[in-house]
Amino acid sequence: MNIRPYQDSDELAVVQLWIDCGLVAPQNNPIRDIQRKSRVNPEWFLVGVENEEVVASCMVGYEGHRGWINYLAVAPIKQRNGYAKTLVKEAENLLRSTGCPKINLQVRSSNSKVIAFYERIGFSVDNVTSLGKRLEVDEPYKSE
Repeated sequence: MNIRPYQDSDELAVVQLWIDCGLVAPQNNPIRDIQRKSRVNPEWFLVGVENEEVVASCMVGYEGHRGWINYLAVAPIKQRNGYAKTLVKEAENLLRSTGCPKINLQVRSSNSKVIAFYERIGFSVDNVTSLGKRLEVDEPYKSE
């Protein structure tokens, strides 16, 4: 797998990847999320490509206090090949290069498989409660 920045031509493949991985929720319109990321450090929106096909993704962010990983996804047929770990390492390298001291991420508490993955690669559950407030409400995504 080769890792490169997201390109506009990747949109449909990335959205389908996220759907296949169960990352698209009614409150998260993936097209709008891609548009938003394209305005802020777009070079940190990574895709993993194999034979010119998008097989993985990872959005990396940093606001000066904490780094963030969002939309880490690997095509189900490609899982358990080290692709997610490779993308996380690339995200860590990007964040470390800016002086970022810590990475945060959010996983749905019901997703024990993904929580176990992150724990295996050195993450731990923080004793915090994640709060959120919607500033924009997107229309639910409807695939064509």
